[in-house]
Amino acid sequence: MSKRGTYIVGTGIVPFGRFPELSHREFAWPAVREAIVESGFEKSDFDVAYSACALGGMLVGQQTLGKIGLTGLPIINIENACSSGSTALGEAIARIEAGLADVALVLGVEMLSKLGRGPLPLSPDDWDVAHGLTMPGVYAMRAQRYIHEHGISRVELSRVAVKARANGARNPLAQLRTALTLEEAEASRMVADPLRLAHCCPTGDGAAAIVVASEDWVKRSRCTAPVTIAATVLHSGLFDPSPSSMVKSHVSTKSANEAYEAANLGPEDIDVAEIHDSFSIAELMYYEAFGFARPGEAVALLHSGKTELGGKHVINPSGGLMARGHPVAATGVAQLVEITRQLQGRNGAHQVQGARVGLCHATGGGISGFEHGACAVTILRR
Repeated sequence: MSKRGTYIVGTGIVPFGRFPELSHREFAWPAVREAIVESGFEKSDFDVAYSACALGGMLVGQQTLGKIGLTGLPIINIENACSSGSTALGEAIARIEAGLADVALVLGVEMLSKLGRGPLPLSPDDWDVAHGLTMPGVYAMRAQRYIHEHGISRVELSRVAVKARANGARNPLAQLRTALTLEEAEASRMVADPLRLAHCCPTGDGAAAIVVASEDWVKRSRCTAPVTIAATVLHSGLFDPSPSSMVKSHVSTKSANEAYEAANLGPEDIDVAEIHDSFSIAELMYYEAFGFARPGEAVALLHSGKTELGGKHVINPSGGLMARGHPVAATGVAQLVEITRQLQGRNGAHQVQGARVGLCHATGGGISGFEHGACAVTILRR
């Protein structure tokens, strides 16, 4: 069966932050409305909707979409940890490619401010969590090992944070919109040695939505610059108790390589990427996982300026998880909105000039040791 092309023709997003006084429905519906209005489709044109929310309870999709009268169609709620939003996109694409739909809405929403502050609540049944291995602890161990294996200075973790916050300061939708100096990053309190507070992404609230259409329906939309979904790949890590490298992300590398192959592209073709920088060490690791740098050379790439605005591979121009914020299920869809608008030349002060190919990467949840429960990589192009 030949696959039908799929395109993003509408995007919507709200400013990220902390809004505990709002419900999911009250918070998310403006993003949905923006995406639908941008697409030019009527509510009756939608065949299916996918709503991603990891920690919000039952039927968040029905509650949110009911707010704007998008009812009566199949509404599927998706939970897949930090990859929830990206997983929802993959399901929408599969339905369109199978000929079961022409127009789909994908929503990602999370309200973490309702859970209080501190690390996210993880399953008490997880053996690692029960013994204190929370996500900051996992990435702290990876940072320690990376420092040991490659002899980098701890200050490089702060340099990543400074870059993220500089980009976030240019993004009016980011949760953290103030720049950070290297001295401020180094002075922030220790969370899990060697990770300081400035090296960790903030928790908060966020919502984003996109409209996906088949090739036949793109011409019926209002969108004058549709973005092609060149590839999307989802993998889950292996439940394997055997020793593995702390500094290599096997599931991210596998997903990236398959996405490159499906899109007939390579790392050298990526102009802009939104990657899962939940902690500063993660960005360095993913430089290598995606082929932007060889093993042990991530810091050299960082110092080269190639990942900054104006560079060859601009990483996280939105500020990434560390500045835009990381409201779990909303993150993947927010990345898709960011890259779509980058390829359309619509991102103002943090626009990557001339961007034609972009990559989104959302991974998270623990399955065994350092292996992630889910990882999604999507490549978009103009």
